[in-house]
Amino acid sequence: MAKSAIYVGLEIGTSKICVVVGEVRADDSIKILGVGQAASRGVRKGEIVDFENAQACLHDALVRAEDRSDVMINNVFLAITGAHIESFNNKGTMRIPEEQDEITDEDLEEVKEIARDVDIPQENVFLHSIVRDYFVDGQEKINNPTGMLGKVLEADYHIIHCIKTRVQNTIRCVREIPLDVEDVVFSPFASAQVVLTQEHKDRGALLIDIGGGTTDYVMYHGGSISSSGCIGVGGDHITNDISVVMKIPLTKAERLKVKYGSAILSEEADSDPIIIDDDPQLAGREIDAELLNEIINARMGETLERLRDQLSGNGELAALGAGVFLTGGCSKLRGLDRLAEQIFNLPVSRGNIDNMSGASAAFENPQYSTPMGLIRYAQIMAANRPKLSPIQRLGKKLGGIFRGTKLIIVVGLSMIGDLANGLIII
Repeated sequence: MAKSAIYVGLEIGTSKICVVVGEVRADDSIKILGVGQAASRGVRKGEIVDFENAQACLHDALVRAEDRSDVMINNVFLAITGAHIESFNNKGTMRIPEEQDEITDEDLEEVKEIARDVDIPQENVFLHSIVRDYFVDGQEKINNPTGMLGKVLEADYHIIHCIKTRVQNTIRCVREIPLDVEDVVFSPFASAQVVLTQEHKDRGALLIDIGGGTTDYVMYHGGSISSSGCIGVGGDHITNDISVVMKIPLTKAERLKVKYGSAILSEEADSDPIIIDDDPQLAGREIDAELLNEIINARMGETLERLRDQLSGNGELAALGAGVFLTGGCSKLRGLDRLAEQIFNLPVSRGNIDNMSGASAAFENPQYSTPMGLIRYAQIMAANRPKLSPIQRLGKKLGGIFRGTKLIIVVGLSMIGDLANGLIII
């Protein structure tokens, strides 16, 4: 029987830094042992802009996670985000040598490199290559071609690339704590592993992860990823809008947004004003509730419409049988699900996590979906560890993104494909 293993997910967000410690047990169940969280400073739109402040906050979150889990943390799986992260789909095709009897793992690696033989900005590197489908002599929907007979091998990939230095800076910040980074994962992929079931992915689903500084997304069709990306707008932009329009401090604007705000405009002609009674400097001030909601509606409506327009080019939105799933801290905003239904014309649900045990509060809070998803990601990667590529090949395959960082990297070969339920394959 397999032994249990402990993994740690780390998300460095714009508004919070969160560390989740999870135990993968011998029966493959996951128990959350502890969660550590700290307010985030030195981070803007999901990217580190002040090492000293960010590291101080990370240290606070780390200590809390260690205290609550009774685990000494040395290694983490790290979520990353940022508007610099881009993606595209591309197909690679190769002929199998005449003298070769069957398709090999090396062929899968070669066809992946052919699919990645495209021009990307010079400062960018490939972050993830996710297999969508294999074809052998025209036969499609092949999960694992290894060992099959065939003359032509094709592979359809979803490829993600990013600015190398921005990811390196995040890794370096973590390394100086010091912590080893076992792998980096684009945030919405991590969230998708605990919010979306395989049935959701098969039917077609769009996951929208709305954080403080960014709105990340990943879309699936037929069990495979079809689109992903990041919009540099999040809940903090709403807070700033409220602060500017109403001429109140950011902290007060945030409290008003969370406690009274709604993304849906009230149908009532006259809404009662909000009386501020918990701030001596603003005591007795009346806030126009209708104006508050108008500000929230305008910003969130603009963001969701922008995402809808980005995804509407090929008609895939209309084919999402499972609909839209909202997660992230800002997804708790009152009325956001109804606003999203109006914009996407699809059923919208708030994401739930129901396949883990332990600290129940974590499952009830969508802001933990990314670090908890990292635990699930680590579990799947570990299960496929015998099939991993040699560590020496990382530098070449990732364009040197980890050069000089002395990391322990966990990466999967192309052949895990659907076995990993559409997970990231580097």
